[in-house]
Amino acid sequence: MTEGLGGHLPLLHPAEMDQAQRTLYDHIAATAVPWAGAAGFRIETAEGRLIGPFNAVLFSPDIGRSFLDLQNEEGKRTALSERVRQVVILTVGSVWQAPYELYAHSAVARRAGLSKEAVRALAGGEPADDLSHEERVAQRFTRQLASERRVDDETYRVAESAFGRKGLVDMVVLSGCYHLVCSMLNAFGIPAPPDDAPR
Repeated sequence: MTEGLGGHLPLLHPAEMDQAQRTLYDHIAATAVPWAGAAGFRIETAEGRLIGPFNAVLFSPDIGRSFLDLQNEEGKRTALSERVRQVVILTVGSVWQAPYELYAHSAVARRAGLSKEAVRALAGGEPADDLSHEERVAQRFTRQLASERRVDDETYRVAESAFGRKGLVDMVVLSGCYHLVCSMLNAFGIPAPPDDAPR
């Protein structure tokens, strides 16, 4: 079933795409589709139509490719551990309550080693008992920045002590990437697949 999975946007079929869209589609199929499959969430329909933010970026393929390249570089060059990255991403998602982002990154976070209980708490905007000190600091810093658009001096001091200046810059870049993802998902009303939506 594909009806409604694009929200306000139609789900593009490869046969309907212009050359720029098809080039981006092929890039996503070669990179993001295997990643999503390994993590355990859906990124395409049985007919080969992309869902989530991946369909949306096809409508502006040049900017979409540049944004995906930024995300790729962030993942390769960050000072943050994968668990901390997923804490940040789920925390941004908890502020936006973007169903597809929470659905997808709940799966990625579990693959990174976060417990189901921790994932559920983070998606609900709360820290979890089994998070490490650094992960709790990342959740607090990201949640405060996302909710209040600033970080108080004490939160900043603790976060800088935990991650250093490069780590904090990397955290803010990652957070910004997922503010963009969530704003795209919410602007176009893009849902999670109905069988897989967070409960």
